[in-house]
Amino acid sequence: MHNPHHATTKIAFLSVSLVLTSAYAIQGALPQLKAALNLSQQQAEYLVTTPSIAVMVMVVLSPLLQNWFHCSDKQMIMVGVSLLGLAGAVPLFTASYPLIISSRLVLGAGIGLYNSQAISILTHWYCGSEQAMMIGWHAAAEQIGQALTVWLASLLFFSFGWHAPFAVYLLALAILFFFAFKVPDDHQHQEPLRHQTADQEVLAAPQKISPAVFLLAFLAFLLVIDYVGMENRFASLAAAFQASHRVPLFLAMMLGGATIGGLCYGWLYDRLGFATVYLGLGLMALANFFFSLASHHFFFAVAGLLLIGFPYQLLSPLVFNLLPTLAPANRQTTATAICLVGFNLGAFFSPTIGAWANQLIGQPLSGSGLASPFALYGGVLVIIAVIIYLVSHRYSW
Repeated sequence: MHNPHHATTKIAFLSVSLVLTSAYAIQGALPQLKAALNLSQQQAEYLVTTPSIAVMVMVVLSPLLQNWFHCSDKQMIMVGVSLLGLAGAVPLFTASYPLIISSRLVLGAGIGLYNSQAISILTHWYCGSEQAMMIGWHAAAEQIGQALTVWLASLLFFSFGWHAPFAVYLLALAILFFFAFKVPDDHQHQEPLRHQTADQEVLAAPQKISPAVFLLAFLAFLLVIDYVGMENRFASLAAAFQASHRVPLFLAMMLGGATIGGLCYGWLYDRLGFATVYLGLGLMALANFFFSLASHHFFFAVAGLLLIGFPYQLLSPLVFNLLPTLAPANRQTTATAICLVGFNLGAFFSPTIGAWANQLIGQPLSGSGLASPFALYGGVLVIIAVIIYLVSHRYSW
């Protein structure tokens, strides 16, 4: 049996997290995909966000399927990564938009199939500070993986054309074999180490899921509309400024900032507590205001993009960190699934909400008009921060 505390085994556990966010890998080539397939701006953006709807469905169904087929966490992860790799590579061989969209849905199903298991397998094998470290690195690995896949996909595009970026999903098959051979089987360790923290269960816990969980899911929905919308529109905005060749670098830098945000979250939360939400919302609003000024100079679009990743990775862990106080222990999986649905619904509907925002303010879905809705998004975040402040002080939340 592989030693779970060995560095190689830990890397194997975390390797599957590298492709959890790979649906966004083709963002850097969106303008060229749009032109090659003769797509509208919304259709092009849906190439990136369509997997999110399948992720949302499978996040809910995954625990049911796991119980139905009596699969271990490791087996569910392997099935999910297999679907991701095989379906992701389908556009290498076709130029049919319906077929490409269908393959993207299957890719999303693969991601959703093992999304929660990628975390639960860590809590099964690790405990205490080691568990916290592994979960923190899981979040960092997602951002590193997204940066790596975006860079590789863009490199493939500029070298071989618009089909080539989809070859990046073959990386999932290499990860599958590494994970299969290096990660121990779940049945070899029947007593989850997480029970070593059972003393905490004597603390008062809610008896049912709080309505606040649904408010957190709605907040997640709004955050992802903003975050994914900015990522998707940046490439097209850069094309309008003849700066497409810089997109992979800037997206990688943004994801680097997001990685730092995830790694700093625990340290900041220890010092700021719930006030971390105000820091996150404030910085994210500022990023939106910068991005909305892109019509004046491309520098502002870059500044907004580079800033937004850090606060987003302060807010998204905070959503899940609040759940233990808002749902009983036996409903934590359900509460987590509700919030994951919010995140994935936001990603899926981001192009539609963005198009509505453009219509609302009378700006075109092209050129510098792509940056226009983000002033509105920034204002909404400020309003949310004020509402949270007033409600939390009134009810001592």
